[in-house]
Amino acid sequence: MRFTRLTGTIGADVHGIDLSQSLAPADVAAIRAGLIEHQVLFFREQLVLSIEQHRALCLNFGELEVAPFQRDSDDPTLLLLDQMEGRGSQAANFHSDNTFRPYPPMGAILQAHIVPEDGGGDTCFASMYAAWDALSPRMQAHLDGLEAWHSLAQMATRLASHGLKASLDMDDWPPVRHPVVAVHPETGRKLLNVNYNWTTEIADVPPAESRMLLDFLYQHIRSPEFQVRMHWHPGDIAFWDNRVTQHYAVPDYRGRRLMQRIAIAGGPDTALRKAA
Repeated sequence: MRFTRLTGTIGADVHGIDLSQSLAPADVAAIRAGLIEHQVLFFREQLVLSIEQHRALCLNFGELEVAPFQRDSDDPTLLLLDQMEGRGSQAANFHSDNTFRPYPPMGAILQAHIVPEDGGGDTCFASMYAAWDALSPRMQAHLDGLEAWHSLAQMATRLASHGLKASLDMDDWPPVRHPVVAVHPETGRKLLNVNYNWTTEIADVPPAESRMLLDFLYQHIRSPEFQVRMHWHPGDIAFWDNRVTQHYAVPDYRGRRLMQRIAIAGGPDTALRKAA
């Protein structure tokens, strides 16, 4: 197996592995190490995976997460993103997945099954290490130690008009607080930990100050120097570390775009830590 770095900040292509087959322990360890180093990995020209193959692949890296929103599916871990055009897509904001949970998913594996014939529908991934490092020392000092609220209800409201329904009982998932500046448990590096989809407000500050800070951070996260861009072909797979990356599905396409995603659940051993 060989890794080719794609930018100076984030992302690598992985060569010499067939993800439709059972992985040897050495391959699992190499992919896990590559993920920690590069934050997002791309496996190109793979065979289109069945749901069973996709599940088996993800289980190499941990337990599977129940998807909080679904269209019609008998598999609670499966999220099928099936759209005819990008306009109005709620994935068209930089975000980490499911940070409304006390322990958000460690990562996710997404495969393209159908891509628009006329192009478009790329996915951008951004490094929250790089976003943190690029802030001024004064802004870093201001943010360090703050916490923010993350909510399932916020996204449920946004997605109600897009055919996605909550597969979780809303009453079981009250808002949770996460550190605005977190530490990755495996690298010890600091990163930004707020995102448009799930973060509702910064805790213990006036609402106007919260809005100002979050608006600034959301714009900051979009800086191209923090990013790598995936142009999809059928069969291509992306595996990202959800703790340190955010992603954005570019809504510039017409025609059908069908993506199959399963996430790896988080837990106390994989969770981000509050910065000291």
